[in-house]
Amino acid sequence: MSLAESLMIKFAENTGLNSDRPPKRYLWTDAFAVCNFIQLNKKTQNPLYKQLAIDLIRQVHETLGKHRDDDEREGWLSGKEHPTKKGLRIGKPLPERTIGEHLNQRLEWERDGQYFHYLTKWMIALIKTGRFVKEKKYMRWAIELLEASKAFIHDERMYWKMSIDLSRPLISSQGQHDPLNGYVTYKVINKYTEKDLTQHIEEIRKLMERVRLTTSDPLGMGELLVDAYRLYQMKEDSDLISKIINAVHSQLHLYRATTHTLAFRELGLAIGLEASKKMDVLHSYQKISQEITNYWTNHRNWKEHCEINMVMLATALEPDEFLSIQTLNEKA
Repeated sequence: MSLAESLMIKFAENTGLNSDRPPKRYLWTDAFAVCNFIQLNKKTQNPLYKQLAIDLIRQVHETLGKHRDDDEREGWLSGKEHPTKKGLRIGKPLPERTIGEHLNQRLEWERDGQYFHYLTKWMIALIKTGRFVKEKKYMRWAIELLEASKAFIHDERMYWKMSIDLSRPLISSQGQHDPLNGYVTYKVINKYTEKDLTQHIEEIRKLMERVRLTTSDPLGMGELLVDAYRLYQMKEDSDLISKIINAVHSQLHLYRATTHTLAFRELGLAIGLEASKKMDVLHSYQKISQEITNYWTNHRNWKEHCEINMVMLATALEPDEFLSIQTLNEKA
């Protein structure tokens, strides 16, 4: 069994996906995990991984598509047949901040709500699963989630974090790359489905054009490269691709692969650099991907962020399914 397989099997057991443990769902991690399970099924032909991808989506919707157990509100955010129509919770350990409650910056990282960039990750996971299992309900759920995500857009800006019911902002400032990530994801979904999403794409494009691309955050740089590669595969926005690559290039020399911090942030860069290989760019930095992956392969004694670390390490080891949108030549 490969390391990627053992990591994903352990993840499934630890988070209650195929064990008796209570479900422990977190939207970002689970979106990567769905892609990983599809990748492993394609590589090994083991039907277990296909079933785990399907089961994970069901469990995410039945957990993050409902109100929290400690919330006075009960039941689905939207409904069983349309589990994504009003978004999906992040999956943080603490309840969301109540109306009028003072903002504690430290605690807010542990509080629930909805993040736009988590919703876009889940849209991609749904689309990929729909193509993989040839069921249109996943496409419908992706479109309904896209439409729900429009709640983040206001006054030509975007909220970074919103309440569970999408009625109010929890963090009013804009995530640096959220408009770009939304633009790319909306375009991917538009390629996959019959519904014309041009109006949504145009609206978020206007926000995207004002985004400052440059960042020294390794995860941020990695995410930029993933978005660039998805545009590259669609053979669109060549000028934007160049701007993204130049922005990453301007900061990548500051990254030190010998100074390690949070595994998942570094692994995000490793995944992005795998995308750069497929675009044949950033040649002098591509070795960093292997250096990061090797380091965290040999230092897996994580005390915190265990699930997100193991899933993103598995993605870095087997990145093709997460990165690829090559089956977009036909509509669903």
